[in-house]
Amino acid sequence: MRKLVRPVTLGELCAHLDARIDADQQDLPLRALASLASAGPDELSFLTDSRYRHSATQSGAGAILITEANREALPPACAAVIVDDAYLAFARAAQWFESKLAAEDGGAGDETAIHPNAMIDPQAQLGAGVRVAAGAVIGRGAQLADNVHIGPNVTVGARARIGARTVLMASVSVYPDVRIGEDCLVHSNATLGADGFGFAREGDGWAKIPQLGGLQIGDRCEIGANTSIDRGALDDTRLGNDCVVDNQVQIAHNVVIGDGCALAGCVGIAGSARIGRRCLLGGGSGINGHIELADDVVVSPMAFVTSSIRKSGFYSGTFPLMTNHQWERSAAVLKQLPDLRSRLRYLEKITREFQ
Repeated sequence: MRKLVRPVTLGELCAHLDARIDADQQDLPLRALASLASAGPDELSFLTDSRYRHSATQSGAGAILITEANREALPPACAAVIVDDAYLAFARAAQWFESKLAAEDGGAGDETAIHPNAMIDPQAQLGAGVRVAAGAVIGRGAQLADNVHIGPNVTVGARARIGARTVLMASVSVYPDVRIGEDCLVHSNATLGADGFGFAREGDGWAKIPQLGGLQIGDRCEIGANTSIDRGALDDTRLGNDCVVDNQVQIAHNVVIGDGCALAGCVGIAGSARIGRRCLLGGGSGINGHIELADDVVVSPMAFVTSSIRKSGFYSGTFPLMTNHQWERSAAVLKQLPDLRSRLRYLEKITREFQ
């Protein structure tokens, strides 16, 4: 865990979070964030779930982000930082500490810093404060807005556009004509705008269908490491504003995802699916191609959605974990379901005839 060399005060933090503390706790020094179990007297922690009240009672943290309802769970020596939503306050506090650590490291450095080993086409356009690390390649006609940060070995293809303050971490591949919005973060080895899986049968082989569409990513999106988002076949693949995409996610060609969605690790979305706004897709879940999900749909981890969901809600499609012996017995029953269904329909028919 990194700690601030120069601590901040609890009063400064509370002013940033619009949180409430006792007046005599304003000057408490804080150097880092930590978990309830590991926090020390110069560290801030948080309690978001009443199931962990015992951990809060035993914590050595100097201060804890907490709601009024859980305040009595804190030990006497710990400062209660009262907020309406402890987890959201933790997120904002973490962002604040991160900015303080970056400032101690010297901030962004030079206004414009281009490593001599970066390769930038003369026709590329770079805004003010752009930073390009070693080994990066910026293609012909690419446009990087102000304060874009390009990490080591990143490739930005021809005519791609990167919005202001967006950060591409090491070895990200941005294909030609891709558009990424402002204030985005793309983690290492993500591939944005590769060809979708488009082929037509040709004898015993395959004829490739050129992927002539593009990829548009909205503002304030975060895309995880090793995630792939394909370009469209004709129309663009589109990811809305304020979306978060975890590691190793596959989004196929012509998929459209609405604003505010969250996709956990290893989600797979097949071509031309349309996902509404504020949808949550659990880890390892799969979405069939050419179907639609309404706004505010939640899909359980490992579920497979095979048909459109027209109404918001929480959907699950997996069997609960069981012993192998139980699974073998259940699987045997599953194989008999078609026959059992036919027999049930026959019995229902007979019953109706005798009524």
